[in-house]
Amino acid sequence: MRSLVRFPLITAALLATTRTAAPQASMFRGGGANNGIYASPAPSLSVVQWKFKTGGRVISSPAVSGTSVFVGSTDGAVYAVHRATGSLRWKFATRGAVASSPAVVDGVVYILSADGNAYAIDAESGKQRWVFATKGERRFTAPGIHGAVPRTERMPDPFDVFLSSPAVSNGVVYFGSGDQHVYAVDAASGTLRWAFPTGDVVHASPTVTDGVVYIGSWDRNVYALDADTGRERWRYTTGNDTTIYNQIGIASSAAVAGGMVFVGGRDGHFHAIDARTGERRWVHNNKGGWTIASPAVKDGIVYFPTSDGTRFKALDAATGSVKFDLQNKAISFSSPALAGTVAFYGSSDGYLNAVDISTGRLKATFRTDGSRRNGARYTDAKGRMRSDLMYPDGTLDGMMIGMRTMMTLGSVLSSPVVVDGVVYFGSTDGHVYAVR
Repeated sequence: MRSLVRFPLITAALLATTRTAAPQASMFRGGGANNGIYASPAPSLSVVQWKFKTGGRVISSPAVSGTSVFVGSTDGAVYAVHRATGSLRWKFATRGAVASSPAVVDGVVYILSADGNAYAIDAESGKQRWVFATKGERRFTAPGIHGAVPRTERMPDPFDVFLSSPAVSNGVVYFGSGDQHVYAVDAASGTLRWAFPTGDVVHASPTVTDGVVYIGSWDRNVYALDADTGRERWRYTTGNDTTIYNQIGIASSAAVAGGMVFVGGRDGHFHAIDARTGERRWVHNNKGGWTIASPAVKDGIVYFPTSDGTRFKALDAATGSVKFDLQNKAISFSSPALAGTVAFYGSSDGYLNAVDISTGRLKATFRTDGSRRNGARYTDAKGRMRSDLMYPDGTLDGMMIGMRTMMTLGSVLSSPVVVDGVVYFGSTDGHVYAVR
């Protein structure tokens, strides 16, 4: 067990506001058990209802609540957009990129920024209600990461692109931080309930169900923490790589279903864990491919895309046996959303993909503006993304250049949300899209 550490709180005064009836709750992956299931008809991806341009890349996943869509951007702002028209309602500025996805509960928007703060924002007015300061954000770092030179230099991981997205349960906001802690903060006041130390950066998003917080860390552990006290119930350790630090860490957020915790690892495996004991149920070998995306679980099947392996997989939740294994044309960090018999997820070539989960076949795609502009120069004759054309060399600088180049394709790293027959998602071309 690890002892709990409590940090001093920095808050702004609560702002008294008058607002209309609070919109319904909305959180990353649907909230609660994070199963990624949406009670909506599946859109055909044939009609753009609207698109909204921010001043940066949209890696954040939208939250749809009431008549608004809430989302963050790397321009440092949180946006509220009219759900029907895509017009701006309000814009809230932070001092860092917002690659966290908002939670909207009881008329308040909760979100994290790279400035190291968690914010509570009034959903109606866009005014700050409180701010909680962590000890600061940073990316996962390691010496000679991914084989880059010089091998002795500690380097930030260019593929650590997300921040933790808050989950709200029973009046408490839970989130991870680059300061290596998991936090529980009072939703009404922003006061600290507890802080749990892990061994490295925490950018996975928490899953909160049945009084337990499940969350992964870049220290390669999945933790089960008591939601009330922060006490550790168990930890599950994934694979290690102390040579080039490529096959190590957890960025995927867990899904909980049928007494099991499902989570992807950068260790090239997908893991199923007993939710009560933390014991391994089964492990699926992705043959070196990372699972950055958070899985979706429905009717005894777990769905997820992979990074390097460029796959979209469906596994039997009880046994881990493969139901289908679909080849993608590019890597994917985007978490699938299930609506009816269709799974929607984005890929780094700037496409939103729709897969019929009853057949395992690609049903439809939607191409972003960034992909239409720049995709052809980095894809082959079959439309497969050419990573070798984007990354100039094996240095850290080369990897940074490659990632920035990939972002010009309008990559869909954001996870889609499906509500009332419309799918909402962000793109690195700076847009939030609403597509029917």
